[in-house]
Amino acid sequence: MTVALVLAGGFGKRLRPLTLEVPKILLPLGSKTIAEYLIEWLRYYGVNEVFMLVGYLKEKIIDALGSGTRYGVHISYIVEDEPLGTGGALRNASHIIGRMERVLAVNGDIVTNIDPRRLLEKLEGDVVASIATVPLRSPYGVLELEGDRIVGFREKPILRDHWINAGVYALKRDVIELLPEKGDIERSTFPLLASRGQLVAVRYETPPYYWRSVDSPKDLEEIPRELEEMGGLLAGLEGS
Repeated sequence: MTVALVLAGGFGKRLRPLTLEVPKILLPLGSKTIAEYLIEWLRYYGVNEVFMLVGYLKEKIIDALGSGTRYGVHISYIVEDEPLGTGGALRNASHIIGRMERVLAVNGDIVTNIDPRRLLEKLEGDVVASIATVPLRSPYGVLELEGDRIVGFREKPILRDHWINAGVYALKRDVIELLPEKGDIERSTFPLLASRGQLVAVRYETPPYYWRSVDSPKDLEEIPRELEEMGGLLAGLEGS
């Protein structure tokens, strides 16, 4: 059985004032919240045991998602009493990681349909962790130039020569001893594993896959529109 740990304890400062009373993971993207899209995606790929790592406005997350029964999964909650960062939050869940051979860890502010099973498959030999990576979507429109002459425009293109951390990880239980008490896994554990040759990346082309991080009010407007144009988050995945 594969379980997923969803990192949902942050303050969502970049989305204030929206997140002053609503935790980021419960912000609406059209008719569904970020949390509902995350659960729908995980369930599609066979994950039915979800642990929400919560802190800020935790009561609202627990009240909204409950046991997970209505979403077809089982949801449990692991509470941090103070902000711990992504690495500290995972260390706070070491009693879960330690009883599993491997787990998924997911940032609670993304909307995606990538296949996480590919990440789990990479945990072979001395590899301790794998990171999903997607091509960078430019935050700006790009000019096409011939010399000094502008010949075209591309609105926020996907830059396929640059790959970014997609916030979806597969971890072996061995990772526990490398997790910080406080701090982010991206700044502590992952650089150490990379220096040891024990960290790998799995590339996901977009499309056919979809990935967006919710970082601004504009994302809250754009993502529902993109999903509608796709026919839904999970549309067209067969054979991808």
